[in-house]
Amino acid sequence: MNASPRSGTAGPGSTGQALAEPGELLGIGAAAARAGVSERALRYYQQLGLIVPCCTTPGGLRRYSAEDLARVSRIRELQTLLGLNLDEISVVLGNEDRLAEIRRAYKDEATSDEERLRLSRECLTLLENLRGTVEAKREGLEKFLADLETRIGRIRDFLAMQTR
Repeated sequence: MNASPRSGTAGPGSTGQALAEPGELLGIGAAAARAGVSERALRYYQQLGLIVPCCTTPGGLRRYSAEDLARVSRIRELQTLLGLNLDEISVVLGNEDRLAEIRRAYKDEATSDEERLRLSRECLTLLENLRGTVEAKREGLEKFLADLETRIGRIRDFLAMQTR
């Protein structure tokens, strides 16, 4: 993943609910409870590079911010809403992080028109890649639904023949 998981974006579709107060730092137990995941899940997300706690204490204890918890919420949303696995989520989050970087660079007064054009092209490519990921999931769901409809139809036909 090219982009940092500390980009400051929870991504589109996030609830916007603060899981921690701005400036509040939570230990792993409190963070996991507020995010609705296990401590093990938080550690695993960190191991995979999906999140990076905003800081660690001198003794090595992780501390999580509202931004970190929003990212965990985004991970869970991508798992439940789109059915993405963690590898796919890593790609989506990396793209979203890069899009946030592009927005910041585009808005920077020091950015030239030529650079803004390059950033816009990169943005388009990233968005098209994200669309491709979602379309692939949609196609999988459509095939699954079609299979269910076929099976339901067979059982209905069987039941109809039995009641004649």
